[in-house]
Amino acid sequence: MSTGLEESLRLSVAALMRTTGESQRVVAGVLGLTQAQVSRRQSGAASWTLGDVDALAVHYGISALDLLAGPARACEALPAARCGVATAARGVRTSA
Repeated sequence: MSTGLEESLRLSVAALMRTTGESQRVVAGVLGLTQAQVSRRQSGAASWTLGDVDALAVHYGISALDLLAGPARACEALPAARCGVATAARGVRTSA
């Protein structure tokens, strides 16, 4: 069974991956894991480590606390240059 913090981290990582357009394979490369290991962490079958949290925070350019605070905070903290990459590639408008 997962704790609230674990669920928050899973949701944050999923939101950051979606916002930046990164796949589990990219995240796995950052962490030195396989895509299957990232998949297990994202599904809750395995737990993220503190080292994973630190590496993900550095990768996304946010603090570990922002990453752990939930998906809204993690995406708000994401540098603007990272946000437009995925949405521009998909042709999604980012402004009204």
